[in-house]
Amino acid sequence: MLAILLALAAAALVAPLWVKALGRNAFYVLALVPLAGLGWVCANWGSTQRVRLAWAPSIEMNIDLRFDSLAAVMSALVLGVGALILAYCARYFEDDEPRLGVFAAEMVGFACAMFGLVTSDNMLLLFVFWEVTTVLSFLLVGHHAEQAASRRAAIQALLVTAAGGLAMLVGLIILGEANGSYLLSDLLARAQPPHGLAVNVAVVLILIGALSKSAVVPLHFWLPGAMAAPTPVSAYLHAAAMVKAGVYLVARLAPVFADNPVWHPLVLTLGVASMLLAGLRAMEVTDLKLVLAFGTVSQLGFLVVLVGLGTPDAALAGVALIIAHALFKACLFMVVGIIDHSAGTRDLRRLSGLGRRAPVLCGTAVLAALSMAGIPPLVGFVGKESALGAILDTETIAGPVRVALAAGVVLGSMLTVGYSARFLWGAFSDKTLHPSEQGAHRASPAEGHPAWFEHGTEKHGPPAHAAKHGEEARAEHARPARATTVWHAPSALFIAPPAVLAAAGFLAGPAAPWLDHLLSPYAETLPAELLSHLALWHGLTVPLALTVVIIAGGLGLFQLRDRLRDPERPRLGNADRAYDATLHAMDRLSLRMTGAVQRGSLPLSQATILGTLIILPSALLAVGTRTGVELRLWDSPLQAVIGGIMIAMALGATVLRNRLAAVLVVGVTGYGCGVIFALHGAPDLALTQFLVETLTLVIFVLVLRAFPAEIEESRATAFKARRALLAALVGTAVTVFGAFATAARTAEPIWYRIPDAAYQFGGGKNAVNVLLVDIRAWDTLGEISVLVVAATGVASLVFRSRRFGSAPRAADSPNYDPDLVSWLPAGRLVDRADRSMVLQITTRLVFPTIMVLSVYFFFSGHNAPGGGFAGGLTAGLALTLRYLAGGRYELGEALPVDAGHLLGAGLTMAAGTAVSSLFFGAPPLSSAIFEVTLPVLGHVKLVTALFFDLGVYLIVVGLVLDVLRSLGARLDSELATVTRSAKGDSAP
Repeated sequence: MLAILLALAAAALVAPLWVKALGRNAFYVLALVPLAGLGWVCANWGSTQRVRLAWAPSIEMNIDLRFDSLAAVMSALVLGVGALILAYCARYFEDDEPRLGVFAAEMVGFACAMFGLVTSDNMLLLFVFWEVTTVLSFLLVGHHAEQAASRRAAIQALLVTAAGGLAMLVGLIILGEANGSYLLSDLLARAQPPHGLAVNVAVVLILIGALSKSAVVPLHFWLPGAMAAPTPVSAYLHAAAMVKAGVYLVARLAPVFADNPVWHPLVLTLGVASMLLAGLRAMEVTDLKLVLAFGTVSQLGFLVVLVGLGTPDAALAGVALIIAHALFKACLFMVVGIIDHSAGTRDLRRLSGLGRRAPVLCGTAVLAALSMAGIPPLVGFVGKESALGAILDTETIAGPVRVALAAGVVLGSMLTVGYSARFLWGAFSDKTLHPSEQGAHRASPAEGHPAWFEHGTEKHGPPAHAAKHGEEARAEHARPARATTVWHAPSALFIAPPAVLAAAGFLAGPAAPWLDHLLSPYAETLPAELLSHLALWHGLTVPLALTVVIIAGGLGLFQLRDRLRDPERPRLGNADRAYDATLHAMDRLSLRMTGAVQRGSLPLSQATILGTLIILPSALLAVGTRTGVELRLWDSPLQAVIGGIMIAMALGATVLRNRLAAVLVVGVTGYGCGVIFALHGAPDLALTQFLVETLTLVIFVLVLRAFPAEIEESRATAFKARRALLAALVGTAVTVFGAFATAARTAEPIWYRIPDAAYQFGGGKNAVNVLLVDIRAWDTLGEISVLVVAATGVASLVFRSRRFGSAPRAADSPNYDPDLVSWLPAGRLVDRADRSMVLQITTRLVFPTIMVLSVYFFFSGHNAPGGGFAGGLTAGLALTLRYLAGGRYELGEALPVDAGHLLGAGLTMAAGTAVSSLFFGAPPLSSAIFEVTLPVLGHVKLVTALFFDLGVYLIVVGLVLDVLRSLGARLDSELATVTRSAKGDSAP
């Protein structure tokens, strides 16, 4: 399983290169990858296999894969149909198709994600693959991004399915916690399923995600809209693969939750509603793809009913129909793509005579449509017969409900026969226009989509003949009485993939006993005994009689097709317009809320935030359980002295008019906090606090150069009693909350165990540094990623037009004289009024020492105060000193490297360290310890977390360099330009 996933992922990565080298024929090469995976699935059918790779065991986030009977069925569809779709793409597209290589990568990547989804045993891993399919579906549906309809359809599909996925994630977490395990196999193995209100809520949330993915009413409207995608996408994602993900999840959980009180009302009601509503819509629309799209929604509802019924017989019928549906619906979508490609239209009112002109294509479509309609001897008939029998014989639902369910399925199946016949008639028959359709060929778009959905070629880079035929067809279309079509015969390789699927559906009907042998192991996992079997002939039974009724009723509906269609507006309303109205209502609501809260006043916004901070926790604390609080004013009188100084400085910052003085006194409060850390026995925190505070002061000073020294009279404010009261309340509230949070602890504090854990698992005595680079390294990885983004954002705002590049060097200055000697390489370039010889001499002497100290902090941090963060800050202060002494050109002399390169190298080093442990069978970010005795150095102990710490070091240095370049060197240049302009000097 893991090899298949890796092979598909690798094929997706190299797909653009293959397409660039081989053109559209590269799809044949790509098809070999899922085809090989299908071979493995067939070879291992009937066995149960597991793969387990530790990733983050403490949060149950591991790569757990499980291959069983249901996974085998879904994998066969994903890989087998996927291989045929890729082969179909080789003739559907032209070599000049825009972004063809990216499209190929996305299609193969989707196959990889779907295979991972159906083989995931870990529910959290399943969700990851679930959302990957959502993103790839968005990209594939929006392949023609230059078309507004494609963009709209892609966004709509993303919003609906992603929202459902988020709801499902909450449900999976609730279920995993209630079950005590996130493994589906553990959940299925329980003698008694978890129950309770929380589990019921989880089941509802999971069903929301599943039903949204499978386009079940009322979340069905995104699927017809997704027909804006190229036909291979429709044939694979929206017929055989992605929309089956929701059906798969319902089938996977049915053995456990079919008896849950919320399961049947949701699954059965919405499933039957989808059958009926979408079936009626399929009788109204005139675009062949939309006929199939609404037919897909209808049959997905049928599948959800069967796999959600919770009986072995229904489960067997459900998986049989899953296979049948994938075979005939993918085939029919490909047939429509061939028609559109060769005739220049998909409008069933404009197509005529294709049955005579393309007999092989017509025969392929007839076989698939007969299977869709449930006509013997095709596999669709086998599945539908079993489904009717399973519904009539089920004992898990009350008699009246069973009758209503059977009636709904029969009526929905009649509609299936009706739109199947309508599809064949519209695509291949000789026809004349109905009088109401003469001269009016652009009917109202179905589900609110643009009119070109009704007819007109997809933008798939058609050959010249297709465009020509489209023009000719439009000219012929102007004639009022006869529907005619210009036809360009497709090649045999183009027809081959749908023909293979149609033949498979035809042969699978007589081979029903063999199919029963393959599918019954899943049905036997449900409670109760499996009584029925798949067969082409069960005798004269009630399901057979219902089949006759269904066929007769469906043909009658076909005869009434003109009365069922209203060319002006759908009879059942428009769900797509309801979606638009919902989005507009949400926009209006958000605008009103924003207008009420965000009025452009910074004091008001701050007051709202701080007021919420005070009121909400205080109210909860008042009504909650309180514990006794014991407070010590100080551990030593020195702490009280430092605290008094910090209070005085904080109050002073509120009254000072000089900006620099205010910043300095605020800095004193930061240094005072560092002193308290040191007095409390936390040297690492104290060192970091001192370094950060110093660097922050420098950044403030760099920025304040562009501001007047004093706060202007117009900006000065008098004493504000309400603001002072709010500040006092915030300070009091934070203190009280902290005291109560500390007093509320009932278990042993975790810090008791951290020193031993740091040495045992991280190989270091400095618990703080080991926490950062090992125990909580995931947090650190996220934090340094934020640092990279912040540095890039600041520099981009300042530079605006040119973000990258190293700081200028002395030789770049027009005033540079290589013969002059200076304590610093660029020292002579500083204006005499700003030049300090003492500072330059001191910098020349101290800079190497600070850099050595930086390296010392880096290497000693695992066992003593220091680490990559402290070392990087120390190196940053050394660079800051060089800049302050020698100006912007000195910065380039100190470190002539692009800050972006340092940031990228650091992030790559940290992320690479995180991933490299996987190659040794360990979870990511796991530390390995190597000990060796060397002749001169003695005993050396190396922990691989050092390389992660090196990434942190490089990122901090890159951040400081970026800040000095943007807020320092760049600002220097702009201020110099302003000064020259004021003096009338135009010199550079």
